[in-house]
Amino acid sequence: MIELRGFGWRHAGRRAWAVRDVDLRIERGERVLLLGPSGAGKSTLLAALSGLLAEDSGEQAGEATVDGLHPRAARDRVGIVFQDPQTQLVMARVGDDVAFGLENRGVPGPQIWPRVDEALTRVGFPYGRDRRTDALSGGEQQRLALAGALALRPGLLLLDEPTANLDPAGAALVRETIAALRDVTVVLVEHRVAEALPLVDRVVVLDPGGGVLADGPPAQVFAAHGAALAAQGVWVPDHPVTPRRAAGPPGETLLRGDRLAYAPRLSATDIEIRAGEATAVLGPNGAGKTTLALLLGGLLAPTSGALTASGALAGPDAATPPHRWRAPALARRIGSVFQDPEHQFVTARVYDELALGPRRMGLAEPSVKSTVDDLLGRLRLDRLAEANPYTLSGGEQRRLSVATALATAPRVLILDEPTFGQDRRTWAELVDLLAKLRDDGCGILSVTHDADFVAALADRTVRLP
Repeated sequence: MIELRGFGWRHAGRRAWAVRDVDLRIERGERVLLLGPSGAGKSTLLAALSGLLAEDSGEQAGEATVDGLHPRAARDRVGIVFQDPQTQLVMARVGDDVAFGLENRGVPGPQIWPRVDEALTRVGFPYGRDRRTDALSGGEQQRLALAGALALRPGLLLLDEPTANLDPAGAALVRETIAALRDVTVVLVEHRVAEALPLVDRVVVLDPGGGVLADGPPAQVFAAHGAALAAQGVWVPDHPVTPRRAAGPPGETLLRGDRLAYAPRLSATDIEIRAGEATAVLGPNGAGKTTLALLLGGLLAPTSGALTASGALAGPDAATPPHRWRAPALARRIGSVFQDPEHQFVTARVYDELALGPRRMGLAEPSVKSTVDDLLGRLRLDRLAEANPYTLSGGEQRRLSVATALATAPRVLILDEPTFGQDRRTWAELVDLLAKLRDDGCGILSVTHDADFVAALADRTVRLP
């Protein structure tokens, strides 16, 4: 049982509270879908309930308890899957990673491996225990993290976007796994609201300004508040997303991959990115989509095949493959947005993160400031200019990673799961931004499992087997 009384949390170094004034009671066995616009504090609330907010990492108001205990004292009853699954993988082998939590909780040795195998099977994990965790795709890491949580057989399961990086088949299997749980309290954060509703019996909506905006059975909440919630950015069933924006005919080829491969993660692939065209790369988890994005971004050297850039993109470096370009030249020509936003943050302040690229290009400080201020406003990050990037919500981090890629005005933009963690409003704004870049002649390639995003933006799709 969960109880929050006036609960709030402010990260160290931040003026604004991540979440505040939350009064909420969740009974044993309830299944709750936790909603709210990006930045409303959903992930922070889950971290609090799992006992992972250290006293020296911020300021707390009010109280949070699990079964009457401080969350840190109730950790052995709680399982959590983070928004970024990579942050909770700790062992080199898959089996050892799932077993890690069981061993720490003193589960008898003969019981550990049967529970490991059972958990991997329940989430449809496609490999055996000996697979290396650093060889997994983002979606496979997500399944592994869920297996690790389920193996603990928790009384409270906290799930932060558990299907965000999964292909449709994998997402369906995870939902089936959650639906089959018995005698477990579930708190679920999920932007795929329509698919999540059959799993829950209650919806709680956090207000970004503090407190709970709506609370009750799903049908009741959406009937009473659906239009208002959609306007605030909450994904609400039966409220259509942005219609597709038509594009003109594509221009010249800017990048071309011929039999491009990176063994063993990506087999030979032919692909091209053209000016004024948005391409979506689809395919199951483990097909090599992220690897392809890194190759096209000049961040990996192919093991076979070739990646060539046009003279219009590469200028004097047209005879040199992108992975051999100097870093400033690469950043000016090809912008990359990683699957994990934190992997591309290198400063301790949002403003500095955006200023880094323009400064390396040698822009004068007034021009740097103009560029940064424009991006902060366009991607709704202006109130976070002084914040540490690592304290942002997942959706805010994703928008910051997009902004850093745009800061050098590249002709080609490579994005890996660009809509991850976005609420309805920021999703639509991101689609509009990318559509305008495409219409202005930018070549865009997006790796995605977001069918609505594909329908709204993609002029062409490439499916990896």
